[in-house]
Parts: sequence; structure tokens; C-alpha cells
Amino acid sequence: MTARRRTPASPNASRASNDPRASTTPSPRRLPRVAALGTALAMAGTALLTGCGGLPGLGGGASGEPITVMTWAPVKTQATNMPGMPALAKTYARWVNANGGIGGRKLRVITCNEGNDSVRAAACAKRARDEGALAVVGSYSQHGHSFMPHLESVGIPYLGGYGNSAEEFTSPLSYPVNGGQAALVAGNGRQLAERCEKVSLVRPDTIAGDELPGLFNAGLAAGKRDRATDVRAPEDSAHYAAEAERALTAAGAKKVDTQPGGESGIVGAAGPAEAPGSCVSAALGGRTSTFFDSFFRQQREHGRVEIGSVLGSVEQSLVNRTGGGKGPLEGANVTSWYPAGGDPVWDQMKDVVREYAFGDNRIDTYDPGVQTTWVAYTVLHRVLEALDGGKISRQAIQRQLDVGEPVSTGGITPPLGWRYEDQLGTRSYPRLVNPMVNFQRVEKGRLVAAQPDPVNIAATLESAGGR
Repeated sequence: MTARRRTPASPNASRASNDPRASTTPSPRRLPRVAALGTALAMAGTALLTGCGGLPGLGGGASGEPITVMTWAPVKTQATNMPGMPALAKTYARWVNANGGIGGRKLRVITCNEGNDSVRAAACAKRARDEGALAVVGSYSQHGHSFMPHLESVGIPYLGGYGNSAEEFTSPLSYPVNGGQAALVAGNGRQLAERCEKVSLVRPDTIAGDELPGLFNAGLAAGKRDRATDVRAPEDSAHYAAEAERALTAAGAKKVDTQPGGESGIVGAAGPAEAPGSCVSAALGGRTSTFFDSFFRQQREHGRVEIGSVLGSVEQSLVNRTGGGKGPLEGANVTSWYPAGGDPVWDQMKDVVREYAFGDNRIDTYDPGVQTTWVAYTVLHRVLEALDGGKISRQAIQRQLDVGEPVSTGGITPPLGWRYEDQLGTRSYPRLVNPMVNFQRVEKGRLVAAQPDPVNIAATLESAGGR
């Protein structure tokens, strides 16, 4: 007799989590309100566009028509690719529609290849407008300056972006579900401060990358550690031997006699002697694996240092590719927005993917992009349910997000809401409502929780100059 496959719970069932973190997660610290006037004026302008009478193409539709939303992400580019995000969005819609839809209406998801390109990002936003999308949900783009003005001009909310553009934390029509790259980098500095005396940070030599040292150092300072050595690296290089050597030397890893590596030829647990208190953190996005390939080759001639990174740069798939528990990433310290991929809070998402993705190998349930899309659609679903039979439109969704009670994500995040009192109000991140990060560590080849509870880094972001 075979075991019966677990069937995903209906999306319309209550999502109150049995996980105690759903109710005991510390509330984000509320910081002094700033930039409120500009936000209020922008929201007033949006209300004019979406108010009485409205403008053509503002969405809504008659009762019974599909609820249309869009998800975009870069696919098949030479840089960062996130194909799992639109794939998960389609899977979520199949699950919802197989269980009666939302208030009897089908959820229609249209997807767009953002292409890691500002022109294509703007084109996706225009397409969302033209196809009557009521919101853009669970999407990825670095080009907020290109797509956000198009969304703002017609009142389309941007819910649950990946968090790697400044506009996601400043626009009154953006509703971020995590703390973005800033939270991860500041959090990783704080995580490494518990273990490291000398640290090197390897980051992109770009304008966006220039913001990372200040955030990382704020995290180190919270743990009473000195500033990290800033190692700049080209964003599109095929090898990083010079940067790896600089990072190792600056972290205090002295040269030693070359020793044989593990089975893969890359230094692992059986490599050189430890260099206590020496750490290297890399935050190069899709190029992090390329950097670590060069790094572990250079490390053969140095004392072995501790590794740090952020989820999205180091993921479970990278740990698997580099040898798992016998590979060089064993023991690495990784900062994430969410609980580890093996945590029970992800069981429902995994059930839905198993049942409704039809074997789509683009979806990795341990991928932070996929996880962000799941969280974003969870929030959208709750918001639409809260409208309770009323007219569903862009304006109605925006209003519910702005004034509605925080909604549960089943313990993945704190309850999420964007009311005045929910926002932290730092100058750089006025729309930030979730400053929580989770410390993880690679143990026996798996990314697992390094400590039981998430960490609130609101004060760290404030000290980095965000006030």
C-alpha cells in the first residue's frame, strides 16, 4: 500500500498558522515618521486618477470577470534570471481557480520578461496598464526608476517586489513584503559580527553596490566590530582571482603551504588550517558562484576563513552544486528574509507546487524569488477576500492595502500591513514594514536556521544613515 499524497489545503480556508511565530514574532520597531507629506501628496494624486469616473483602462471590470494581475521577472538573460517567479505565479492561479477562484472569480495571471533591462521593464509596466492588470505582484526588477512612474500614472499597486530597487521602498504605490537587499546586507554584517574579528566584503563595483559597505558596516558595528575591508568586483567578470586574493589577505588569512583539497579539487573541510576570526562575505547576486569558484581556489594557499553571504547570492542549489556537506560552503553563514526552506511554514507552498506546477522545473521552493512571489500572492489573496464582494479595482486594492489590518502570511513573515503606523518611516526606506531577517547556516549540506527566532534590524538600518 502506498502512502496517500497530501492534497493542498484550499486557498480559501483559514490560513491562521499553528506555528507560534505567527503570533510571537516581535513587531517591527517604529521609527520617527519622515517624508510623510510627499507620500501623502503622491497618494492624493493617485486617488485623483482612480477616483470617481476614473480613466479608461483603470481596471476593475464587472462582477464575474477574471481578476487580472501581472508578475514580471528577467528570464533567459546573461545576468540574473528569475524564471521561477512567474512560474510560481501561474501555479498559484491554477490552485486558486481549481478551488473556486476568489469570490467566484477566476484569477488571471499574465507574465512579462523584464529582461534585466530598463526599457523592457517599462514595457512590462505599460503592458500591465494595457491589459487591465489590477496589481503587479511578486515581481523582480532592478529598474524601479523605469517601471514605477508608469504604474503610478494609472494607479497600479506594486505588491511584494523582490526588493532590489530604491523605488520599492519610497513609492506610495509600492507594498514591499521584505526588507530588500539593504536588510540582507545589514543583517549579514550583524550575523558575522558574532563570529568574526576581521571581515572583507566583496560587492559589485556599481552605483548600487556603493551602498552596501555602509549597510554591512552598520551590522558589524551593532556587534561592536570594526569596519570591513571593501573589495570591489566587476559585475560581469568570468573570474575573480584578484578580488579573492585581496579579500583573503585583508581578512587576515595568511598564506600557508598548499594542501590537497577534497574530492572535487576545491578546498573543503579537509583544506588548510583555520584562520580564526577571519571572514569573507560576498554579495554579488548571480555572480557569487563565479566568485566563490575563484575564491576557493585561491584559499588553497591561505588559512581557511569563514564564509558569509545573503540568500539570493548563496542558495541551496549552489550548496548542492558545490558538493553539499563535503563542499566548501559547509559552515557558511547566510542571511535570509524568510525562515529556512525546510521549515514547516513552507509546507503549503510545496504542496501547491507538487499538485499544480505539473513538474515545472523552473520552480525551486528554496529560491528566495519564488518564496517572495508566494508571500506576495498570499497577501493579495487576503486583500481581495477582505473586499468581501465589493467592487475589485486598482483603487480598492490600494485602499485596502493602505488602511486594512495587517494580514497573516502563515508565519513566514510578521503580519504585513502598510497603514501609517505600520511603516518604519526611515528616510531611505519609508515604505519598509518588515525589517526582520533570519540567520541561517549550512550544516550537513543544508541551509538551516542558525537560531530559532528572526532578528529585527530596524535600528541597524537607521544607523546606516536611513533616518
